[in-house]
Parts: sequence; structure tokens; C-alpha cells
Amino acid sequence: MSIAIIVEGKNDKSRLKRIITEQITILCTFGTPSTNTLDSLRKKVGTKQVYLFTDNDSSGKRIRSLLRDTFPDAEQIYTRKGYAGVEGTPEEYLIQQLEKAGLEEYIIYPEPDPAFE
Repeated sequence: MSIAIIVEGKNDKSRLKRIITEQITILCTFGTPSTNTLDSLRKKVGTKQVYLFTDNDSSGKRIRSLLRDTFPDAEQIYTRKGYAGVEGTPEEYLIQQLEKAGLEEYIIYPEPDPAFE
């Protein structure tokens, strides 16, 4: 299965790239997407399964709403309120959310810290 995750910005993308294999395409809206941006995202996604992973703030909710209209079959992944967006969410929590979405086979799990073993 081909998968695409759509995030808001390049920092969100960089954050996810550290914990997800290259098999998953990560695309950015770069803020509130215009009609042209939505069309471009639709073309880049093609037939991939889409996951939306936006910030849990007013801007992120507005972007998620626009993306949901464009990708009605998309799966939703959420970050917790209080975190500074996807880019400011602890990796452990990002991994939990990706696992909840059923993406564990694509997760790059961090090496355990020997100090805590």
C-alpha cells in the first residue's frame, strides 16, 4: 500500500522523517492551502492512502477542514493540545499516534537508551 501523510510545514515534515521510513511520502501544505496547492497535493497523492496530521490549534483545524474536503477518505492523526504543533510534539507521542493509525510497520523506532535499561 502506498501512503502519503500531509502536514502543515517543512519542520513538521522534518520531524516525521526522523521516525518514518522513506516508503511513506510526506507532503506539506505550507500554511493554509490555496486551490492551486490543493490541486497540486491531489496530483502528488494520486492513488495513495492519505493521512492528515495537522496541529491541534485553530490554524491546524482550518487546514484539516480544507484537506478533509479534498481527501474525504483520509485517515486523521492528531497531536495533543498543548504541544507546539507536530514539530513540537515529543517523538514518543508521535509514534503512539502513528501506531494508533496502523502505521507501525513504517515507524523507525529509536534505539533504547542503555541508561534506562
